[in-house]
Amino acid sequence: MLRAVKLVTWNVNSIRARFERLQALLARHAPDILCLQETKVEDSAFPVAELEACGYRSAFWGQRAYNGVAILAREAPCDVVKGFEDGAEDPQCRVLTAKVAGLRIASIYVPNGGEVGSDKFAYKLDWMERWRSWLSGCPADRRPDLLCGDFNVAPEDRDVHDPIAWKGQVLCSPQERAALAAVRAVGYEDVFRRHHEEAGLFSWWDYRLLGFPKNRGLRIDHVYGRAEVAARCSSSSIDRNERKGKLPSDHAPVLVEIQPAP
Repeated sequence: MLRAVKLVTWNVNSIRARFERLQALLARHAPDILCLQETKVEDSAFPVAELEACGYRSAFWGQRAYNGVAILAREAPCDVVKGFEDGAEDPQCRVLTAKVAGLRIASIYVPNGGEVGSDKFAYKLDWMERWRSWLSGCPADRRPDLLCGDFNVAPEDRDVHDPIAWKGQVLCSPQERAALAAVRAVGYEDVFRRHHEEAGLFSWWDYRLLGFPKNRGLRIDHVYGRAEVAARCSSSSIDRNERKGKLPSDHAPVLVEIQPAP
């Protein structure tokens, strides 16, 4: 009998610095698939053997100290692709796609953008248009079923602890929101919002100024699904407990459960 697939996405903010926390998360949630962002480690140093000891096979694409994406799964990810497959060079490791458990999964780490109007902001918008164009041009059998990761955009004011203070700022600007809406318009749905309409649910909190204890956060970590797959997502949640304790990432994991196709 087919069973549900449990998927988690998490910006780990350095797999080396938080490997013990990663092990604990795998033991606690026992996901079938885990997408990671900001692994911050080159491929030669990725902890393949240690993760296999935990029962997980890995696909990864990383660089030293910055960026980096990975997909861990109980079965070996296959048909692994690094980058957008658009012929352009990718100096930053931000997109990894693989087939796992009958689903094509993309682990995505969108650029932060620095400040609105900066060169980094322009790079972010260009990158997001590349992302949209890639998805739009993908043949149906190659287009990811799920987009998972740190998108570095809070889509709406209800995803922001103080919409007035953040109005027009990076992560919440109209330009970034429009760029993410264009990605959704290719044919994706925000899975979390199928199950949670309320405001005040966040996945990232600044380390400074008691951001987490005061719940001054943003919802910038997402799982987007193609219509047929999104319809099979029976639950979604944010694991706030992962943001507590010793040396947490500044992001909390997002969890979804996907029922088998009828």
